[in-house]
Amino acid sequence: MQASWVAAVSLILFFVGYRYYSRFLAEKIYQLNPNYITPAHEFQDDVDYVPANKWVLLGHHFTSIAGAAPIVGPAIAVYWGWLPAMLWVVLGTIFAAGVHDFGTMVLSVRHKGQSIGTLADQLIGHRAKLLFLFIILILVLMVNAVFAWVISNLFISFPATVLSIFIQIPLAIWIGVRAYRKTGNMVIPSVFVLIIMYSTAVIASYVPLLQIDLVQYFGGEEGRSLLGFSGVEMAFLIWIIVLMVYVYFASTLPVWMLLQPRDLINAYQLVLGLLILYLGLFLSSPEITAPATNPEATDVSWFPLLFITIACGAISGFHGLVSSGTSAKQLDKETDARFVGYLGAIGEGSLALITIAAIITYFNSTGEFMNVYHSFSEAGSVGLNIFVEGAAELATALWIPLEAAKTIIAVIVISFAATTLDTSVRLMRYIINELGEEYQVEPLTKLHLSTLIAVGASAALVLLPEGPKGLGSGGYLLWPLFGTSNQLLAGISLLLVTIWLKRNGRSIVYTLIPMIFVLAMTLWAMTEQVVLDWSGYGANEANFLLFGFGSIILGFTLWIILEAIILVRKEES
Repeated sequence: MQASWVAAVSLILFFVGYRYYSRFLAEKIYQLNPNYITPAHEFQDDVDYVPANKWVLLGHHFTSIAGAAPIVGPAIAVYWGWLPAMLWVVLGTIFAAGVHDFGTMVLSVRHKGQSIGTLADQLIGHRAKLLFLFIILILVLMVNAVFAWVISNLFISFPATVLSIFIQIPLAIWIGVRAYRKTGNMVIPSVFVLIIMYSTAVIASYVPLLQIDLVQYFGGEEGRSLLGFSGVEMAFLIWIIVLMVYVYFASTLPVWMLLQPRDLINAYQLVLGLLILYLGLFLSSPEITAPATNPEATDVSWFPLLFITIACGAISGFHGLVSSGTSAKQLDKETDARFVGYLGAIGEGSLALITIAAIITYFNSTGEFMNVYHSFSEAGSVGLNIFVEGAAELATALWIPLEAAKTIIAVIVISFAATTLDTSVRLMRYIINELGEEYQVEPLTKLHLSTLIAVGASAALVLLPEGPKGLGSGGYLLWPLFGTSNQLLAGISLLLVTIWLKRNGRSIVYTLIPMIFVLAMTLWAMTEQVVLDWSGYGANEANFLLFGFGSIILGFTLWIILEAIILVRKEES
């Protein structure tokens, strides 16, 4: 079977979902009002609350949610076969992700731009708010650790990308200052920056002198530095420190200075990357060599783990944090929420879709696929790099040289991950500020101290745990918990939207069904992981890092659901 036909049908379904289903939600369920004064205007401060053009805001929102997760998750999930992965991406995007991302954005706009965690206070109760904030705090902490690891891993695997990525930062600031002073729009300068980035990436692919290869600088993979670390471990240490310094400044600068212009550049990267890959797919029309279902995948059951392995790309709780945490504060008109929220989800679904297509057509035969994807653990280890290789092969259909294509694809993935990382640190700072206000700890409400705590905790979580990858294993070890925590957050967010709709006398079926499905699958999967996989009582060795975080998140989630059930019953009686 040719992958181009499968992709074409999926894209048509995405179009129908946005054209008709999202309009139904906007008009009948969320009832958007073009004259409603959004928080971006009501509380404009030119730091966090800044009205943005819907295209610029889509760029921020799209690239913030479309990090490496919609690539990593599907790249692992094809282990069970391409068919279940593809179905979950398409149906999950249309009926769950779009509803969730769109709904959390509208909910925040209608409540003065408050985050989804704070809104739990008004919708369920004060205790639920505190529980929810702690769940979110743990999740964004894990996001920071996971994405810092992902970026560092890609810098090490593709050193030709480094210079291109760091060139983007000062140029994005230049664009932001220029636009803020009303001396021009962002479009032409953003395209100019993109040309510089890709030119640098292509040149660096063939000029070793321009490749920042820290592993080689420290004696190679087998070399030992003065600190006793291998070359890979030393490279991880340096890149993590560099990234943490970067996100400290990136998450404290006004959004117009770096966040908005850089995200617009990355949005162009995302659109260009998707265009190249889909054109490559349709021009080359490669055969699918991976199995539709994998009967040999018996070490880990696909049900219910498929629905947490593919989180971003189908539905993701982190999207609700972005929708309510930053995007809702920049929404110019309430009616823009459909364009930014639902279309952003469609965009991420398209990224997950092409990820699957790139991997299932990369191998020469089904046997070759099975040799590489011979276990769930191995799928998690090689999936991201296989995507880069497979996507580069698709790009060669447009006469792009293979080495240059690999570097460009890696640059795009790193850019997405970096956007998610500094948005997540900014969200973590918001939560620390809210907890400081709640418990009257004045220092925690300060901008720089709260950011320093967020950055320090993230660095410690990615660097300190011991694991198979050596120094920097924290992000690798946390990936299994990221999926379950992320989906629980999505379920709770849909619960809050459902309660809000019910109180306003609107139909709740369109949020209730995906909420029940996501919570049921995730609670099932997480209970198995906490009780059997991470506790040490099952066949696996105990993992106290995952068991501790997982137990807290699972317990808090069940508590919030119980609080909500009690509240709804009281309101109905």
